[in-house]
Amino acid sequence: MRTTADRFVVRPAWWEQVAVRRREVCVPLAAVRRVTVEPDWWRALRGSRQSGVQVPGVVCVGVRAHQAGRDFVALRPGRPVVCVELWPGAAFSLLAVSAPGVRAAETTAAALRRAAPRLDDSTPYRQPLPVPEEPDGQRKAEAPALPGDPGQPKPDRGPGSADDV
Repeated sequence: MRTTADRFVVRPAWWEQVAVRRREVCVPLAAVRRVTVEPDWWRALRGSRQSGVQVPGVVCVGVRAHQAGRDFVALRPGRPVVCVELWPGAAFSLLAVSAPGVRAAETTAAALRRAAPRLDDSTPYRQPLPVPEEPDGQRKAEAPALPGDPGQPKPDRGPGSADDV
């Protein structure tokens, strides 16, 4: 991972480049929305594998798809992850890349925060994926009203019922 004058660049190792069919992933610094460091690598995974390689407990490299878009991940178990959230309209929603250690992750994140011109600093935490809307035809039916609920007509039980008192 490196930051240039106007871009953030992720260049995977040669074998990762073969797996993801990309030499590098570049995003403009203006597209960077939030930068966080995730100590648990598996928390950076969202959605399902679209392309790349995933070997459980060993490596996860590639593109992952979910309802809010696509993420690029290059993760190794046991290493902290630099998570770069991007503004809508960018090629990816999130770039998640493992760093060799906590110090390297924090240094990279701090440099990226200084260089990015449009950071959203409303919260220091990554935002959850939005929940997809339910289509109109699949909405749950409203629960039937119970007798005696306010706003419901009272049943007519005839003259002399307890409701007349």
